[in-house]
This record gives sequence, C-alpha cells and structure tokens, in this order.
Amino acid sequence: MREVYRILDANFNRAREALRVAEDCGRFALNDPAITAMAKNLRSDLAEIFQIMPVEEFLVSRDTPGDIGTEISSPTETRRADLGDVVTAACKRLTEALRTIEEYGKFIAPGKVVNIERMRYNGYTLEKRILERLKVHRRLVGAKLYVLLSSRLCTGSLRETARATIAGGADVLQLRDKNIPDDQLLALAAELRGLADETNRIFIVNDRPDIAAIVGADGVHLGQHDLPIAETRRLLRPGAIVGRSTHSLAQAKAAVNEGADYISVGPIFETDTKDAGPVVGVEMLREISQAVPLPIVAIGGIQADTAEGVMAAGASLVAVCSAICGSEQPRAATEAIRKQLG
Repeated sequence: MREVYRILDANFNRAREALRVAEDCGRFALNDPAITAMAKNLRSDLAEIFQIMPVEEFLVSRDTPGDIGTEISSPTETRRADLGDVVTAACKRLTEALRTIEEYGKFIAPGKVVNIERMRYNGYTLEKRILERLKVHRRLVGAKLYVLLSSRLCTGSLRETARATIAGGADVLQLRDKNIPDDQLLALAAELRGLADETNRIFIVNDRPDIAAIVGADGVHLGQHDLPIAETRRLLRPGAIVGRSTHSLAQAKAAVNEGADYISVGPIFETDTKDAGPVVGVEMLREISQAVPLPIVAIGGIQADTAEGVMAAGASLVAVCSAICGSEQPRAATEAIRKQLG
C-alpha cells in the first residue's frame, strides 16, 4: 500500500496548494468575498476528508528526494501570461488531484470519499467564476468616459443622444431613467443593448438588475440602498459587472468587501441631480483612490474644464450626464470631455 499512500499524499498536497492559489486571486486580486469563501470552504472540506486518512502512513511513505517527477517539467510550467493563466493552471491541478484522490482513496476509505466528486464539480465552478470576474476587470481597463443617459435631461431623444455619445468617444453607457414606465424602460434598455453590441461599448443599467437581466446588459449600477451585490449577481448573466455608488471612504471600503467590480464616488462638484447628496470634493476622491483597489468612477458636475483634474486625483473613469445629455450638440460635448481624459 506504500505506493498508494505516496500517491494520495502528493495529491492532497497538490489540491491544498491549488486552492490557496485560487483563494488568493479571489481575495487579493478580485476582492470577491463569494469566491474567497468558496475556496476556503473547499479547503475545509478537503481537510475533513484528509482527517479520515492514515496521515501517519502518508508521512512515512513520503519520499521527495526519490520522486522522479521533481526532475520533470514542461516548457510552459515556468511561464504565465496573466492572472487567468495562473488561475486556470491552479484549478486544473485541483480537479486532477481530486480525481486521483477519489480513485485511489477507494483502496483505503471506500464509501468515505464520495464527497470528493462533489468537490471536483465545485472546483470546475470555482474556475469558471474566477475567470468570469477576471474578464470583467479586463473590460473595464482602458475605459475612461462613462455617460449616464436620461430621457428627462436629453435635449433630443435618448436614442439619438446615445448614438452621438458613442460617436464622440463614450466607453460606457448607463441607462438611468427612473421615472418612466417599466415597459418603456425595457424597450430603451433593449435598444441600447443592441447599440452597445454594434459599437463594442459597455452597457450598464442603473438600479434595475431585473431589466439588466432581461436584455443581457453588461451589468448594473446600484445605489447605497439597493440590493446586496451577492443577491444581484444571482439575477444577472455570468460575468456581469456590478458597480456601487459611494459617498465616503467607509462606503467605498464596504463596497470592496461586498464584491463590487467598481465604485462611483461623488458628487465631486455641485450638480442639479436631485438625489446626488452633498458634494464630497476632489480631496475625498483622492483619499478613496489611494485606499481602494477597484476602478473608481468620479461623478457629479464634471465638465470638460474639470475632467482632467478629476482624473489626476485618482479617478479611473469620469461619469457625465447633464453636460452631455443637456447639450444641443451631445457629440461635440462628448468629444470635448473625452479629449481631456487622454
């Protein structure tokens, strides 16, 4: 049985190491509490199964110097292109190790390793969730201008304004129409979803994960008193972006812990938006940007002549509504702001 003990010992070690790699990505790179908890729970489940194994026999049978596999490596083993590669390699090691434990464990603890199969399936799910969240992060990289579209504020139709902002250089479109009937909101969302697909832009729906889910939006933006992020993700398609409005450092840190993909901070300046709240200013933006590892969308009263300074204070993106929607020439207004963002 010594050879079986060696096999199981090596694969329990592989599985533990792989789960730690995945957990660290969820915890430190993605700031995702759900992924972190899932990896932690898998490690706990693995530890429970390990306890029913003849651990002392494993240690006695371990022979690292005599392991011929330590001298064999593949050319790709020393290279990783990005976080996705790291996670993929770790999760493949995890599921392969669990399969080996499942099969060889039948020699030692038949009937007691049935949970390994469930863990293996959870490992596939863990890999999928991490890679989907990493994809979200890549989509936000490079985006700078975030335009909020409201029928109430647009001088022309919302549809015409949306096309003009895209032509002017908007990277993200958010549908923010709170006072229209649901059927009209759904029709607008569907149209903007199609427009964003045609032009390779990111489309976000404000406050309404149900509307976002129906039209397959790229994500949803939530206020302080909207649904919890974890519950919102259950409604949306895999990999959807979820943002949270924040107005203080404490709220920004809470959004990170909750698993937001990005936060908005504002209002930076005075704004006519009725529910914007008191001005937080550029200094608060700077403080939050130094403390929070997420993309930050600065919002509130931003104009072409203030956009560059807002970016210099630590914003990843600048969000604009009335300065574009309320312009008689929304494309030119968009171009003027986009020019200041680099």
